[in-house]
This record gives sequence, structure tokens and C-alpha cells, in this order.
Amino acid sequence: MKFIVTPSPLGGSITAPASKSHTIRAVFIAALAQGRSVILNPLDSADGRSALCAVAGMGADVEVAPGKWTIDGVGGHIQAPACPVDVGNSGTTANFALSMAALGIAPIYLTGDEQTLARPVAPLLDVLSSFGARITSNKGMLPARVEGPMDGGAARVDGSTSQYLSSLLIHLPLAPRDSQLTVPSLNEKPYADMTLRWLDDMEIEYEREGYELFRVRGRQSYRCFTRLVPGDFSSATFFACMGAIPGNSVSIRGLDFDDSQGDKAVFDYLEAMGASVDRGMEDVRVTGGELIGARLDLNATPDALPAMAALAAMAQGTTEIVNVPQARIKETDRIAVMAEELAKMGVDIEERPDGLVIRGGGIKGAKVRSHGDHRVVMSLALAASRADGPVTIQAAEAVDI
Repeated sequence: MKFIVTPSPLGGSITAPASKSHTIRAVFIAALAQGRSVILNPLDSADGRSALCAVAGMGADVEVAPGKWTIDGVGGHIQAPACPVDVGNSGTTANFALSMAALGIAPIYLTGDEQTLARPVAPLLDVLSSFGARITSNKGMLPARVEGPMDGGAARVDGSTSQYLSSLLIHLPLAPRDSQLTVPSLNEKPYADMTLRWLDDMEIEYEREGYELFRVRGRQSYRCFTRLVPGDFSSATFFACMGAIPGNSVSIRGLDFDDSQGDKAVFDYLEAMGASVDRGMEDVRVTGGELIGARLDLNATPDALPAMAALAAMAQGTTEIVNVPQARIKETDRIAVMAEELAKMGVDIEERPDGLVIRGGGIKGAKVRSHGDHRVVMSLALAASRADGPVTIQAAEAVDI
């Protein structure tokens, strides 16, 4: 499928979709719990469905209705399915499912789509192996065979992506032994905060020393719950950036600035670049201004890189996006992909190991590719809205993720 985007101004209001990160955490914790949990306002997307399929494959009973998912958990008794657990395109689901499989006692096979099979999971597999799980994989990537049970223990955790740590924090409370996790340098800290808030709400016992050391008591259990999933700041990023374009104004409903989602920092980035942000009780309104380049440290908000790169192409001066090397191990290498595709649109853009340098100026109509990445699709559409002619985005069906 392809999108053809014709440049035009934009205004209006929109309700933010539900948070994917919260939805996937809710699905896995509900699956591990004893009893029936109800997830209200889940993000019903391909990634959310992948999470549901993964936990259903390992024994959870899942019922899907509009705006409501009901999950009867396994209470820690993981079952081995006859067929491989397919995590689709969801990297978070892949990492969480690996730890869930390691709690079982029979072999579980995990696989995913082409992009997921290219994403490294070796750092997580190494920790699970050190805790007693027996694992074979494709050179540290999926497909993998996981045979538990893991016992827990002490391990050093790679902090290049927060998903490894979050996966362990969610599943180690069910291990028979206490665990200690040392994380030398953690990227994406707000996602770890989100996981820890879930553990707090579930009354899971743990201790922490900053983001460097975590002690998790074993032999715990999750209780069932009913939970409303909040709006997604990550998805709202694209609408907020659209509102920040000169001549535009967008109101976004359904966002809770008290939530732990790191991508709420995007509104600070927009203000730094010259947009007006009005945070109200019911909504947040972003109004375009004369955009100027800025230095943006996106270590805590890697998912914002594609959209901020697109917006930077419209700003006067130079924008530096820095300290976000983990953007290279998302659904795609988003640093390389955004550099390649924006260059096709005439943008003066330079790739760095940990980010991008964008010199604002004109954006040209062009044919570009999504590389199968939903955030790339939306970011290219954002840039296309201010191009000097139509932009055709190939493989635009990736937005379903």
C-alpha cells in the first residue's frame, strides 16, 4: 500500500490513542496473575494483538471485545504451546515473551517477522541463561528455543535498551530465588519508571539504587486487576509535531502529564524549537511558531527521533539529535532510515553514530519508503505536509503496528 501526501495546513482536535507500552505491560502482568484481569481502553493494534497471542500461546485465556480485553492468568504456571509463539513485529513482546517462557518447565519456541528476527536479544538471553534457562537461538536473535525454569540470581544487564530490564523486572518476582540486577548505564529510563510503577501498583516487593541496581524478591505473585490504559504520548508526538508547524494548531485530548511516559518530554522539545504549548485540564494545544534549530538529547525518548527529525527539516538553522544510539535497534535502524529517506526529500541531513544533524530548509516532493516501520511512515507524512510537491510513501501499511 502507498500513501500520496499532498502539502496542506492542518488544524483541529484529536483524542490520543491508548498507550502501547502500557497495553503490553498490562497484557503480560495479567497473564502472569492469578485470576481474571480486565484491561480497558487497550491499544488494539498489531503489536497489542501480538502480545495477546504470545500470552495465549503460553496458557492465558484471552477474550477480546471493543475497548475491553479480559485475561485469565496462568498464575505463574506457564504452558508450552504445540506451535511456536509468534511475536510478530513487536520488539517489546519479543523481550517480554522470552522471560515469560523462561518461567516455564517445558521447551517453548519463539519467532517473529523479518524485522524482529533481525533485532538483537542476546543480552537478555545471556541473563536468562545465567539464571538457569536453557536457550538456543539464531546467533543471539530469534527464533529461539527457551526451556526453563529460571531460578533467579545475580546478573549484569545490558542497558542499551530498557526492554531487557523491564522484561526481567516483570518476570523475576515469580522466580523461586531472589534476584539482583546490575545495570551499568541504562537508556530510556522513563520506560523503566513505567515498569516500576506497574510493580508498585501490583504491590511487588523490590529495592533499587537509582537506575544502577535492582533487588527483586522471588516467590511473589501478581493479583488480578482492572485497569484503564492511558493515552499514548508516543503516538501523540506526531500530532503535536504537526501542530508545531507554522500556520497549524492542534488540540490533543486524553493525555495525562502525571503519567510515567517519557515521551511527554516532546512538548518541551517543541517549545524549545519555538512552538507554543498550552497544557490545559482537558487537552494540550500546540500552535505553530517560527521554528528554530535546537540540540535535542533523546536518550529517554528514542521513539521521538523520526518525528523530531522531520520537524527539524522545517526549522531555521541546525538541529542536533544526540545521545540516542538505541534508535538503531528499534523496528529499523531509525537513524539510518530517516537520514536516507529525508535526503530523498532534499533535506540536508547528516548521520551520526548516536543521532542526526539536520540543517533546515526546503523539503521536496519525492518517492520514499517506510522500511516497514510505522513511525517512519508517520514522520515522512509529517515532512510531506510541508513539501513543495506530493510525496509518495511506499509500504505505508506499516502504520497498523
